[in-house]
Amino acid sequence: MLRVSGPHARHIGETLAGGTLSPRFAHFRKFRDESGSVIDSGLALLFMAPASFTGEDIVEFQGHGGPVVQQMLLRRVLTLGARQARPGEFSERAFLNGKLDLAQAEAIADLIASNTESAARAAQRSLEGAFSDRVEALQERLTGLRVFVEAALDFPEEEIDFIAESDVLERLDALAADLRALLSEAERGAVLRDGITVAIVGLPNAGKSSLLNALAGRDAAIVTDVPGTTRDVLRETLSLDGLPVHVADTAGIREAGDVVEAEGIRRARAALAAADVALLVIDPTQPEAPQQALRAEIPDGVRCIEVVNKSDLAGETPAIDEAAGRVTLSARERQGLGGLVTLLHSAAGLGGGAEGAFSARTRHLEALRRTLEHVEAGTRQLREFGLPDTLAEDLRLAQRALGEITGEFLADDLLGVIFSSFCIGK
Repeated sequence: MLRVSGPHARHIGETLAGGTLSPRFAHFRKFRDESGSVIDSGLALLFMAPASFTGEDIVEFQGHGGPVVQQMLLRRVLTLGARQARPGEFSERAFLNGKLDLAQAEAIADLIASNTESAARAAQRSLEGAFSDRVEALQERLTGLRVFVEAALDFPEEEIDFIAESDVLERLDALAADLRALLSEAERGAVLRDGITVAIVGLPNAGKSSLLNALAGRDAAIVTDVPGTTRDVLRETLSLDGLPVHVADTAGIREAGDVVEAEGIRRARAALAAADVALLVIDPTQPEAPQQALRAEIPDGVRCIEVVNKSDLAGETPAIDEAAGRVTLSARERQGLGGLVTLLHSAAGLGGGAEGAFSARTRHLEALRRTLEHVEAGTRQLREFGLPDTLAEDLRLAQRALGEITGEFLADDLLGVIFSSFCIGK
């Protein structure tokens, strides 16, 4: 499909299609070049401003496709006065013309880039306004608080006890609680979009590569009985019940036998430091003390899930202990993997499932955190020192931070960065 947007779109469309186009009507036409030769045949559709995706006149050409034909059509459109769109320019124009807010526009790119069904559903909910509606509701409450606080500052002669005669503290506390709830939901949405990074660690021959193969459902890693088979970090991206998981299978951590293994162990530690979750693989047929000692290798802030492997050899039944963050399984027999997936979902904050989640990005989380910080700071100043003027400034900053999500307050250069990551023509 080829799409043209802008004030000259109708003229270009009718020239290429060889006749008048009625808005919102599918016309079967032959598309011709400047000499009158047929390039392709198909449907031409006209959408008039403002009732279009971009808010401008749009013409769409739906032909037989194929890269050569598409290039010929594109070349013809360019000779008629159009230019090739920048990445994300259609979505950017929709935002600038008020057809979408910024969070909805970003959801289009997230929907296209979704690599799981859960991520696609979350992006669709954001596109439909689920996230934006929550933000706008909080903006209205911030506006109400700002009006009240600034009115109290503007009319001090009324001699009203600002704290005692109002419920502003209760409203601030309720606002902060709702911001925390929205931030928590946005963090779940960001996980569905970006996934989590998992490092598989353990002593040599604990079954780390077998675990990766079991999760991937294929032989992604070489498995042998020879300790030290894995010398480098092997990375795979998997979808585990809708959760994108970026897995790093690492070399067994021990005293290195040679310089190559030493480099593999160094890279294993680096992968572990960059992980969100560490899977500590335990071989129950070997002494446990040196294996548990590896917990000291796991950095603070990296959640550890203990995976007791080789349950088939140890005569143990696959089981899950959610409270302890431990699962017993057999990677070789692929038994008990569901328990591990459950623990990974819990570690990612998706213990309640992904239903109702919306897509969110890192910049959204940062904006929500700054909004909450300003609300909490203003509340603290008011509660402890009775300073409404400080509260008024914090509420202004909070409203500005929150407005960055939908694009109400955002620098033009940041807009360019955001839309430049989109696909061309979206």
